[in-house]
Amino acid sequence: MDNKSYLVQMNGNGVHGKTTVNAKSLNGSGVNGKAVHGNGIHHVSVNGSLYPAKTKSRRQRWEVKPSEMANNTLNPIRAIVDGMKLTPNPDKPMIALSIGDPTVFGNLPTDDAVRQAIINAVDSQKYNGYAPSVGYLKSRQAVANFYSCPEAPLEAEDVILTSGCSQAIDLAISVLCNPGDNILVPCPGFSLYKTLAVSMGIEVKLYNLLPEKSWEIDLKHMESLIDERTSCLIVTNPSNPCGSVFTKEHLQKILQVASKHCVPILADEIYSDMIFPGCSSPSVASLSGDVPVLSCGGLAKRWLVPGWRMGWILIHDRNDIFGSEIRKGLVKLSQRILGACSIVQGALESILNNTPQSFFNSTISFLKSNSQICFSELSTVPGLNPIMPSGAMYLMVGIKMDHFPDFKNDVDFTERMVTEQSVFCLPATAFEYPNYFRIVVTVPEEMMVEACARIREFCQRYYRPRSCDSNDLDQ
Repeated sequence: MDNKSYLVQMNGNGVHGKTTVNAKSLNGSGVNGKAVHGNGIHHVSVNGSLYPAKTKSRRQRWEVKPSEMANNTLNPIRAIVDGMKLTPNPDKPMIALSIGDPTVFGNLPTDDAVRQAIINAVDSQKYNGYAPSVGYLKSRQAVANFYSCPEAPLEAEDVILTSGCSQAIDLAISVLCNPGDNILVPCPGFSLYKTLAVSMGIEVKLYNLLPEKSWEIDLKHMESLIDERTSCLIVTNPSNPCGSVFTKEHLQKILQVASKHCVPILADEIYSDMIFPGCSSPSVASLSGDVPVLSCGGLAKRWLVPGWRMGWILIHDRNDIFGSEIRKGLVKLSQRILGACSIVQGALESILNNTPQSFFNSTISFLKSNSQICFSELSTVPGLNPIMPSGAMYLMVGIKMDHFPDFKNDVDFTERMVTEQSVFCLPATAFEYPNYFRIVVTVPEEMMVEACARIREFCQRYYRPRSCDSNDLDQ
């Protein structure tokens, strides 16, 4: 008999598909256990010997290189901050207004009900194993119940649980976009959108936000960027880094543009409901008549537990535009890693149902108070233009750079502020929006007051009035 090679594809404990192999041809005793390769492929010959189906030439030397995806992955914030010379003034304690983590100073703990839910989940011993890649059904139903409303109803099948909101955004971009497509991203905006898209060969088109209109979208500019390869419009509301909150009317105008051009929306709503009293903003999906929406959210910010890595995608597709294919795609993508922490999933229903409203109210009250302190203090600082936020945890401050000739740009300005005043604000070049800096308003109140006083001192030292022949006499 000829010495021929057969491929047997194994799947778990059985043979994949309808492939059949004559047992007698396998030397009488079946497949030798030593013939299993790591990829699940068996190379078996009729006389029992094992050899490759095709001989490949060997490499002559080591040459291991990072992938194109790795080389194309860049976090703009890290790239800028790592390049800065951050040496604080040793005579002044450091105040970091740059970190978007509400837990770092210890003044904003999560609620006791949230902690107890985790303790109960651990003690139950029910959540130590692997969960389904899309999350436990009970946990998904809890999220659906929490966010469902008559205008945008949800069921468990409309929820994908993820490892934080960042993974939710990653899955949403991955399922909607192919290499060569483009997505529309706010400017200034959260840098992760570009980090993920560029690594996947997706073009990023930045649409402008308007600081003079409390960071509303420049709708004409946004619409001008849309073409046949535009696969996704990202809407961040409330905004990181701006702290802006879109009105119902503005969201409706955004939806009109998306509907006109048949572009689905990825709604980053991680700060949903973190809106200051006196403002309101419905979810994008609750206003949509026909535009399909993937809404990304999570526990991180509203429940003050970013390290717990619990996020979700809410699939809003009442007109069946996504159909089954997008849903199947999200399930497949979720299987690349086993998703969200099973312990937190086990606690999720209790967290959503038992966290008292007083906890949320207290957090929002603190954030608004700190924002008002910061805005009030910096509004009277020569050369600065703070913009009062309406939600989230951030405030953007414009720098009138022509009043500060000692500095080249916002990066230089904020770097020197660390050196002299030990106050670190993130330069908005990290958000591709130069001549601004972002302040995180989660620090304790006394630190916010002290930081503003130091920023004032710094600006007063370097501020220079415009020359008398200037045409712009606003100072």
